Amino acid sequence: MTARFVQIHAFLSYSAALLNRDDSGLAKRMPYGPAIRTRVSSQCLKRHWRMAEGPWALSSIGPEMAVRSRKLPEGRILPGLAGIGTEAIREAVTDALAIQLYGKNANKKNAQGEKDLGSRQALLIGEPEIAYLIEKARLAAGEPDEKAAAAAIEKLFKKDEKANLSEMLKAKGALNAGLEAALFGRMVTSDPDANTDAPVHVAHAFTVHGEQSEIDYFTVVDDLEAGKGAGGIFDTELTAGLFYVYVVIDVPLLIENLGGDAALAGKVTEHLIHLIATTSPGAKKGSTAPHAYADFVLAETGSRPPRSLSGAFRDPVRPSVGEAAKVLRRQLTKLDAMYGEGETRRLAALDPIEAENGGPVGDKPVPAPVPLAALAAAVAADVAAAA
Repeated sequence: MTARFVQIHAFLSYSAALLNRDDSGLAKRMPYGPAIRTRVSSQCLKRHWRMAEGPWALSSIGPEMAVRSRKLPEGRILPGLAGIGTEAIREAVTDALAIQLYGKNANKKNAQGEKDLGSRQALLIGEPEIAYLIEKARLAAGEPDEKAAAAAIEKLFKKDEKANLSEMLKAKGALNAGLEAALFGRMVTSDPDANTDAPVHVAHAFTVHGEQSEIDYFTVVDDLEAGKGAGGIFDTELTAGLFYVYVVIDVPLLIENLGGDAALAGKVTEHLIHLIATTSPGAKKGSTAPHAYADFVLAETGSRPPRSLSGAFRDPVRPSVGEAAKVLRRQLTKLDAMYGEGETRRLAALDPIEAENGGPVGDKPVPAPVPLAALAAAVAADVAAAA
């Protein structure tokens, strides 16, 4: 079957955790159906998959990664100018680059006379792009004065000379923006042509049941004041839940973003499946150890437009993997009855999934479970064959 889309559905269970906080320090939430659910944002999930270490880390695949920051000129470009021109010229080059990347207010000063980075967008810039900018910045720093150096940087980005960042980098290869941009996309407000569409679509994870939370009251003991009261009194929210995670991979766009390398796209997909199943959000790691592996991973490969199975949980279910899996299977059965069968499905699960009338499932619409490694490798092979 043609691998136009890969859809990944997973259940992950956490207890006594605070996976993703809002601006008030409480767990993120969302209303869905008749209940409020605990939520983990897609940004949070992608950040942790991007930064994960270990054998399935994205950084271990081969293509260079990227840096997301509001201070790339000061943090990465300026150190690369060491020994070239005067300090004033180097600063002029850095300031000119900041304006081109972040906008005209990029160098605005605060009351203390320091750069106020609040107006800057945290850009995702690939390591090859950073190396390219350093190369051009070194040439500009060789100009005779600050004005000429700044003008050289401004000229570099002028679109009417077809020498803006995106145009020049397109000729140098598809992965100059880094592997993260090839997967999750990026937006550069100062240069829309440098934007990249995301082939990996990540939904906000939510609990299949109503929120379960409590306020944890705790104290800090002062070792030198033992027996004389607490050194501090605090409280924080803790939550528990079984989360539904949904991810879609647009295979043709992924291959395009990877420079037409279908084999690399398959490898990326294999890594992503492992990361989705084994990487947890990291808030309050030291006090809650929120580390979990997925209880259930269902992968679908097909050519039809994707659709979430979140509708299975519009009415909350018991916080049980078995119950959630049964409801999800019921949703698939109804979808197949209405729209027909159109996807190849593979399942990895800790426990057998029961059919409606009892007994293990091993046919349609949910296949018998296989090890996660076998599932990920089979889906990767589908993607690699899609070119």
